[in-house]
Amino acid sequence: METKIIKVTDKGQISIPIEIRNSIGINVGDELIAVRSGETLCLKKIRKDDFKDLLKNSEKVANKLWGNKEDEIWDSI
Repeated sequence: METKIIKVTDKGQISIPIEIRNSIGINVGDELIAVRSGETLCLKKIRKDDFKDLLKNSEKVANKLWGNKEDEIWDSI
């Protein structure tokens, strides 16, 4: 396990130390997901394909909810 202390800028930005970026293989343009549990923040390198199934299921639910004919009454208000 690697441990480094980093500071948050006034814009809420952080810099990931080079040693950690290199060991995980984080490169310019890579995406990370931030997960918070209580006061704990975890960053994980991701690929867009990692969430393909989640996105597919989310789109199905959204289409079911937004495609509801009974709710079209609200479009006229």
